[in-house]
This record gives sequence, structure tokens and C-alpha cells, in this order.
Amino acid sequence: MERPAWAPRNIDITVPSVSRIYDFYLGGSHNFEVDREAARRAMEFVPGLPRIARANRAFLRRAVRFAAAEGIDQFLDIGSGIPTFGNVHEVAGAARPGARVVYVDHDPVAVAHSQSVLAGDENTDVVAADLLKPREILAAPQVERLIDLNRPVALLLVAILHFVEDADDPYGAVAELSDALAPGSLLVLTHASYEGMPLPPERAGRAVDVYQDIRNPLIMRSREEIARFFEGYDMVEPGLVPMPRWRPEAAPEDEDPYAFSGYAGVGRTA
Repeated sequence: MERPAWAPRNIDITVPSVSRIYDFYLGGSHNFEVDREAARRAMEFVPGLPRIARANRAFLRRAVRFAAAEGIDQFLDIGSGIPTFGNVHEVAGAARPGARVVYVDHDPVAVAHSQSVLAGDENTDVVAADLLKPREILAAPQVERLIDLNRPVALLLVAILHFVEDADDPYGAVAELSDALAPGSLLVLTHASYEGMPLPPERAGRAVDVYQDIRNPLIMRSREEIARFFEGYDMVEPGLVPMPRWRPEAAPEDEDPYAFSGYAGVGRTA
């Protein structure tokens, strides 16, 4: 397999990546055949996976605009993935000029491509780090340069926590990040769930098995389990709801049924 110019030399292009699979769902071009093959296998069981990914991105844009309207001009996007249309810094900058954004991801392709996209942008940067190491994220020079933790921050955890197993304590990682945020900060989160999916869990579980096979387990949590991530936050209306129902810009009834798979919510620190 020929290595494209944008692919870092230190990655194994024969192993699927959830970031690149997600990029494929969104119609991006920064993925390999091995990623597309895994995505197509998952889509055999859940054909609406691209629609779910687009619903995630649409929610993210609405939540960023909401945060900007609330006066927040600092965004920490963990698990940011490969840049695509409607990136956080583009949406935030349009809504609140001068907004500062730090992207965080552990996928070398996501980091390398973000660095390329952000070259010359003084208000935006990227950190190669893991959600499960909050102290490393918060101590990163890029974060210290752009994010003032004494002021409200929007912490974005969109479509990432369902890739963290309970044994790795995702609740502890979120709590540690939350403890560092100033009052008035926002937690913006989406999470996959069998609830709301227009398929029997047994069939959707076959797609989950594909992620298990590529050693990137997809953890489907209940609404109650997802709500635990917001402990210590006051939920912003309408609460923890299916993605199209969070402050929609169009009638949710017009959405594809798959867009209602999983939950989205925004919480505010007291």
C-alpha cells in the first residue's frame, strides 16, 4: 500500500483507526482502504453510521455557537479527530472573533493534519495527548498559552467517551478535567447508545463487534450511565437528549431515524 504524503511515517497504515473511520463516515479523504473496509463491515449491520456521524458534527456546531453566545471564547476539544468542514475554530471564530481553540487527539494522522490546517493561526493549536491523562493535557504548553483556566472554558468531549472502557475510568478522567475548570464553564458531550437506534440491539451489536475486532472497543452506555459524566454540572436545557433534539435549527421530525442514536448534552459548572 502506497503511503500518501499526508500520512506520518510513524503510523501503521495497515491497521484501522477510529479517527480515520469517522473521517470516512463524514465523507473525508484522510483514510485508507483498511479504514474503509472496517467502516463498510460495520455499516452492513448499522447502515446509518454516516448519518450518526453527521448528527454528531451538527450538534457540535450548535453547541459551539451556544457557548460563544454565552460569552465563552475558549474551547478545549479532546478527541477532536481529523479536521473537516465546520471545525470548532471556524465556528467559534465566526461567532466570537478572537476565540481560542486547542484540539487534543492521540491519533498521529489527526494531529499531523490539524497542524497543517492550523499553520499560522495564532488562536488555535493542537496537542498530541490522551483523554486518560488529563494532567498532561492541562500542562501542555499549547493549553497554557491559549487557555486561561481561571476563566470559563467549553470542554468538548464529542464522540470520544464511548471509546473508553469502564476499566480505564472515563468518569475519573472527566471529573479531573472538570475540577480544573472555572465556574461558568461548559461540558459538551455526545455518546453512543443502543437507546434510540432504529435497530434491535442484537443487530447493532454486530457493528460494535467490528470495533472490538479492530481493537477499538465501542462501549454503548445507557442514558443513565451517560448522565453520570455530568455530575457536578447543571444541565442546560433541554438536558441530555438525542442529538437532533438539542436546540435544533430544523424540525427534528425531518431527521433520519439514525440521527437519534445516542445522546447529547451540555452542562454548566456552578
